[in-house]
Amino acid sequence: MARKLLVTAALPYSNGPIHIGHLAGAYLPADIYVRHLRQLGHDVVFICGADEHGVAITIAAMQQGITPQQVVDKYYTLNRDSFAGLGILFDNFSRTSLPVHHKTAQDVFLTLHKKKKLAVHETTQLFCPQDAMFLSDRYVRGTCPVCGNPDAKGDQCEKCGSSLDPLTLKNPLCAMCGATPIIKPTTHWYLPLGEYQPQLEAWLAEKKDWKDNVRNYCNGWFKEGLRERAITRDLTWGVPVPLPEAKGKVLYVWFEAPIGYISATKEWAAKIGETDRWRDYWCNPACELVHFIGKDNIVFHAIFWPAMLMDMKGYILPTQIPANEFLNLEGRKLSTSQNFAVWLPDYLQRFPPDVLRYTLAANLPETKDTDFSWKQFQSCNNDELADILGNLVNRTLTFVQRHCAGCIPPAGTFNTADNAMLAEIETAGEEISGLLNTFKIRAATARMMDLARAANRYFDASQPWATRTSDLKRCKTSLHVCCQVLRSLAVFMHPFMPFSATTLWQMLGLEGHETDVRWVKAYRPGNIAGIKLGPLSILFRKFEDADIQPEVDALAAAIARIEQKERAQATPAAPPIPPALHPSSSPTPATPGAGRPIGIDDFNRVELRIAEIVAAEAVPKATKLLKLTVSLGTEQRTVVAGIAKQYTPEQLLGKKVVLVANLAPATLRGVQSQGMLLAANDGETLALLTLDRDMPTGSVVR
Repeated sequence: MARKLLVTAALPYSNGPIHIGHLAGAYLPADIYVRHLRQLGHDVVFICGADEHGVAITIAAMQQGITPQQVVDKYYTLNRDSFAGLGILFDNFSRTSLPVHHKTAQDVFLTLHKKKKLAVHETTQLFCPQDAMFLSDRYVRGTCPVCGNPDAKGDQCEKCGSSLDPLTLKNPLCAMCGATPIIKPTTHWYLPLGEYQPQLEAWLAEKKDWKDNVRNYCNGWFKEGLRERAITRDLTWGVPVPLPEAKGKVLYVWFEAPIGYISATKEWAAKIGETDRWRDYWCNPACELVHFIGKDNIVFHAIFWPAMLMDMKGYILPTQIPANEFLNLEGRKLSTSQNFAVWLPDYLQRFPPDVLRYTLAANLPETKDTDFSWKQFQSCNNDELADILGNLVNRTLTFVQRHCAGCIPPAGTFNTADNAMLAEIETAGEEISGLLNTFKIRAATARMMDLARAANRYFDASQPWATRTSDLKRCKTSLHVCCQVLRSLAVFMHPFMPFSATTLWQMLGLEGHETDVRWVKAYRPGNIAGIKLGPLSILFRKFEDADIQPEVDALAAAIARIEQKERAQATPAAPPIPPALHPSSSPTPATPGAGRPIGIDDFNRVELRIAEIVAAEAVPKATKLLKLTVSLGTEQRTVVAGIAKQYTPEQLLGKKVVLVANLAPATLRGVQSQGMLLAANDGETLALLTLDRDMPTGSVVR
C-alpha cells in the first residue's frame, strides 16, 4: 500500500558552504531514504531550505563587510548548487528570508499569542554602548567560565563544548567593536515549555521505534524539567515580531526556523500550481512527517517544535526523527570557524560525487560518532567501488562485448549455481529495502556491496573464459546471469550512487532510466537477452596516492594552525589529576601522604560538578573504555571513562557522579572526551564517587 510522506532535512545556515559533517548528519541519509521511497512507489515530498536569519548571518556579514542579504544570497546559491552537484535533490529548497516564510512564522506567533500561550518578562542583557545595541549570543566574546578559553562565543565554547549564556562569560567584549558591554534591561516573549511537558512525555513514550539517542536526550531534558524559553531577540535581521509593542525585535531563530518546513512546502505547492496542496501533507493524519537532523538539533525537533505544533490545531506531529551523531575528521572535531573541514564545493571540483556518497553512507554516524579520513576515502574507492563493484561491471561487460558481439546473450538451462545467484538478488533486494526503511543506511550500503561480492564469486566459479570454448551455452548462461545481477544492481545502487547507477544502466543498453523500474521488479530477471550494450567505460577510476596527498597535506596544515592557536591561548595548567582517574591509565594503588602539596588557588582551578549518566555504551575495540553521555542540567557532554571492567553500561544509567568539568577535551579511540569522572581505587577495585543524597545536576562540588 502506498504511503504519503513529508521528509525534511535540517535547514542549513546560509553563513558558509556545506561540509561533509553536514552531509553525514542529515542531507545524504535523507536523500538516500527519499530515493528509495520513490522506488517503492510512495508519495513523497522532500523539503529543505536555507536558514537565513540569526546572529551567525549578521556576524558573517560584519566579517565580510557586506549586508546580511548579500551573505544569504551568496550562500543560498552556493549551497543549492552544491547539493545538486552531489545528487541531493529536494522538491523545494526554500529560504527563510522569503515573504511566505515571514508571514507563516508571524502567523504561528500570533496564534500562540492570541491563545495566551506566551509569557512576557523583563530581563537583563549585555548592551554595547558604542554600537548602541543589545548583544545576544555570538555578538559577545569572552573567557569561558568552564575551561578558561579566552575566545569563547556567547552561546558556546568551541574548546570544551559547553553551552553558555553571554552573561556568564568572563571579561565579555562586543564581537563587533571590541568595547566592554554593560548590562541593561529588556523585554522578551517566552514559550512556557514546562506547560507542555506532560503532553510531550506521553507523546514521546509512544515512539518505541525511535533511535535511542533521541529518546535518551529528550528524557534527560524531561528529568531536569522543561523551562520557558525566549522566542524573541533584540536584533534588526530576522522575522519582525508582529506586535506594535515589540518594535525592534525579531523572532528567535530556533522558533522560526522549523516553521520554514511549512513555508517551504507552501512555496512548493505554489510552484506546481496547486496552492493548497501543502495542506494534504501538513494537515493530513495519514501523512508521515520525517525529520532528518544531526544530534545537536534533537531538542529543537523533538521537544520545542512538537510543542509549537501541539497548539497549531490540525497539524501533524513528527512520525520519525532519525538523528545522527557527529562525523569527525582525521580524529578531530570538525570546525567551520577554524576552517577544519572538507567543503563540498571544493570536493566537487576534484572528485566524483558518488565516491563521497558511498564513503559517507558506508560510515554514517548512525549510533555513535564516526571518523572520515582521506586514506579511508581512497580505500573505499579503490578496494570496494573499483575492485569489487567496478570489477564485476568491467569483467562482465567486456566479456560480453568481445565474445557475444556486444549483445547480452540468452540464457540456457539454469543450474544450481545460476538459481542460487538469481535467488541472492531477491534476498539482497528485500534486505536492503528493509534496512533503508528502518534508517539503517550503513548496513544497507554494506548489503548492496555484498551482492556485488557474491556475483564476483559466481563469475569466478562459472569460469566463462574456459566454458567459452568447452561449453558455449553454459558460458552464455552464466554471462546472462551476471548481466541480470548488473541490471538489479543498477536499481539497488540508485539511492546510494545515482550517477553511477545511471551510467551502468546505459552501459547495459537498457531503455529509459534505472528509476523507471520499481524496486520489487528489480528482484526478478528482466527481458534483457539480445540487448546491445551501450558505450563501455571504467565505472570507478582508482585514486593514486598523489591524488589524495594534497588533501591530506591541507588538513595536516589546518591541524598545525589549530594546535598553534591552542598553545597560544593555553591557560595555566590545572593541578595534576591522579592517573587512576584518567581513562587511558591503569588503576594503581594510592600511597597515603604521597603527592606534591598544592595551594587553595591551585585546587580552585579545578571545576567539579554533579553530572548524571543518561547513556552509556562500549567503545569499539577497547576493553576498558565506555562512552558516556552525561547531563549537567543545561548541557550534555560525552565522556570516555576507563571503567568497562568495573561497570556495565546498564549499571551506570541514572547514576549521579562527580565530573571534572574544565578539563581540556581529549580524543580517545576516535571519541572526543569532554571531561573526566572522579573515582577511587586501591589497585584492584575502582569505584566511581557518588552522592549520599540527591543533588541537582550541574551543582558545584566544593
